[in-house]
Amino acid sequence: MAAKWLRRWVPGIDTALGYRRAWLLPDLRAGAVLTALLIPVGIGYAEVAGLPPATGLYATIIPLAAYAVFGPSRVLVLGPDSALAPIIAAAILPLSLGDDGRAVALAGLLAIMVGLVLLLGGVLRLGFVTDLLSKPIRVGYLNALALLVIVSQLPAFLGFSIESASPVGDAVAIVSGIVGGRINPIALLFGLGSLGLIVVFSRGRTRIPGVLVAVVLATVLTVLFRFQDVVRVVGALPKGLPAPALGGLDWADVAALIAPALGIALIAFADTAVLSRTFAARRGENVDGSQEMAAIGASNIAAGLLGGFPISASSSRTPVAEKAGSRTQLTGVVGAVLILAFMLLAPGLTGYLPAATIAAVVMVAAAGLIDVRGLVALVRMNKVDAALSLAAFLGVLVVGVIEGIAVAIVLSLGAFVSHAWRPYRAELGRIRGLRGYHDLSRHPDGERLPGIVIVRFDAPLFFANGGIFDDYVRATVTAAGSGVRTVILAAEPITDIDTTAVDELLELDDFLASRGITLIFAEMKGPVKDHLRDYGLNGRFPPERFADTVGAAVDEATGTLRGDLDGTQWEGKA
Repeated sequence: MAAKWLRRWVPGIDTALGYRRAWLLPDLRAGAVLTALLIPVGIGYAEVAGLPPATGLYATIIPLAAYAVFGPSRVLVLGPDSALAPIIAAAILPLSLGDDGRAVALAGLLAIMVGLVLLLGGVLRLGFVTDLLSKPIRVGYLNALALLVIVSQLPAFLGFSIESASPVGDAVAIVSGIVGGRINPIALLFGLGSLGLIVVFSRGRTRIPGVLVAVVLATVLTVLFRFQDVVRVVGALPKGLPAPALGGLDWADVAALIAPALGIALIAFADTAVLSRTFAARRGENVDGSQEMAAIGASNIAAGLLGGFPISASSSRTPVAEKAGSRTQLTGVVGAVLILAFMLLAPGLTGYLPAATIAAVVMVAAAGLIDVRGLVALVRMNKVDAALSLAAFLGVLVVGVIEGIAVAIVLSLGAFVSHAWRPYRAELGRIRGLRGYHDLSRHPDGERLPGIVIVRFDAPLFFANGGIFDDYVRATVTAAGSGVRTVILAAEPITDIDTTAVDELLELDDFLASRGITLIFAEMKGPVKDHLRDYGLNGRFPPERFADTVGAAVDEATGTLRGDLDGTQWEGKA
């Protein structure tokens, strides 16, 4: 039993035991290709998060190694993420007060807290919480984050610096710098050239990453022409291994980071779960969501303990690994080892890497978050969803990145309540030549049955919509005129009913009874009937008030008998 539990939560054991020799060369090759992308991206996202460049590499090395042990997906690549970096910056920079050492410690603490949330969620099988972020909300939220990241990189791209204040303030400062002639032409050329190379190579058929070409060429040009004296460079990395960097923290820091940790955990797992399921399906594999959640948690804890910051799966680096032929998590381990070798043997190379090139790398990655097609599709399909997406977008820009997470969740819950509060409802009738009963609002040629009103309410009945249900049925009955004797509720879409809605139902029944009208329930689900019984309403709604189908309820109301005699359908009056 213990061995089974261990192999469930440590999938790396099965991968190692079942490893095939034929996988080794593809994994080694994919790891080498991946490394060329991991180094500049790790450095770039560290800068977006307001941290020293080395932390971006620590936040790459450690999670890759940890996920190889705990991760259920064989191809997923973990590391710094463009969606998380601005949230990390918003959380830690106000607390660090300009002290890089304290910023690193706070980022490590934040990663540990995120990891504990995810690890606990995985053990308790809480993967469903990612449903709190609906697609429209996530589209708006990620579009805003992408815009913030791009704006934050524009000063480095253009070759000058600004004092960061707010999204609007940053935009004003950037425009002011451009108008004031502060653009560094050489830095701009590096930025534009790097941007062009990355885009061209990404659209070509070559396996060589455009990021690698841009970084190597920019570094070589800087060395040859001594551009490090005229443009800002990343700077040499510290020579050494990842190590704990959690000094100087107290419980007040923990309290201040609770909300950001919860938000980052939600975003990190939502992105990782979608990516993991997508690539697993393409490879004919299955990935357990709770196991994935726990693995991401363990990887974040490891990163936080050894000088890193919160991470998630990467939607840009994972496809690179897959395209390069990755077979197992060994690809990530190879990448981690090569990055470590780079930091030990050649840390000074980044002293010749222009900041404008790193800005171009980050901007391209952030642009991948922008989903204009998704927004256009929302506008075409559902105006309410489009409005929610726009609200989430503006919430991040106006209220703030961290607060924007809360706005996104509240909007998601609001969207759910809105759909359930005012669901689709319809009056049903007959259409000549068609079997069954159909929505009269969609079929003008349909007709109401004499003396019968059939209504359908497409949602559970609960406190927020019970009154709407009651009002709708009353209005429909009133519009039908004085000849109505039976109201049939096509109850199949009603999956639940609470005590408040029961009170509304009783009031409706009293209203109808006062007019000599009988309320019949058709196709009501067993659990809903059980609720009515639990509320003590068996006497109020006896079995004859329920029908298996709408047709049976109509037959009962009209006294029609139907049958099948020797294969011939017949009907008549009782």
